[in-house]
Amino acid sequence: MVDPLYDRFLGAFTDAVRALTVGDPTDDGVSFGPLSSEEAARAVIAQVSDAVEQGAMAVTGGTRLAREGAFVEPTVLTGVASRMRAYREEIFGPVAVVYRVPDTATAIRLANDTPYGLGSVVFGRDIPAAKAVADALDVGMVSINGASGTQEDLPFGGVKLSGVGRELGAYGMAEFVNRKVIRVRG
Repeated sequence: MVDPLYDRFLGAFTDAVRALTVGDPTDDGVSFGPLSSEEAARAVIAQVSDAVEQGAMAVTGGTRLAREGAFVEPTVLTGVASRMRAYREEIFGPVAVVYRVPDTATAIRLANDTPYGLGSVVFGRDIPAAKAVADALDVGMVSINGASGTQEDLPFGGVKLSGVGRELGAYGMAEFVNRKVIRVRG
C-alpha cells in the first residue's frame, strides 16, 4: 500500500526541500546554484505558474528568489494533472512533483505516462518488489534506494524522447567503434 504513506512522505519531503540552501554552488553547504540563464529561470517559473493557475498547489517554493542571478526557489508541487505543462514537460529546475496514488500499479502507470524516459529512483524495503517496479518502468536507468547518478563503468542513457544509445561503460564504448558484420550462407 502506498497511499497511506503519502501524507507522512509529503511532510518529510517538503521539510527537506525547505531546508535546502540556494546560493553560490562553490560555497560549502549550498544545495542549489542558479539556473543556466534568465530564460531558463523564466521557463521554470512559467511551468510552475501554469500548474498553480490550473489548480495544482505549490506546497513550498514556486517563486524567483529576489537576488542577482537566475535563482528559483526549490519547489514541491502537488495536484498536478495531465492538462498541465508540469505533467508533460521536463522541468529543468529545482521542482519536484509529488503524486498521490492508491497502489504500486497506478504509480507505475503514472510514471510511464510520459514521452520521456531518462531515469527513475525506486525506494522500498522489499528489494524484490522494488526490482519488479524498476523492471516495469519505461526508462533507461533505475536506482533503488539511492539517488541516481553517473558512474564511469555503468551505461548512462534514456529511452523515448530522452535519447537513444548509451554513454559510459562497455555500452558507451561500443558507440565509438565500427563493427563489421559478415554473413556467410551455406
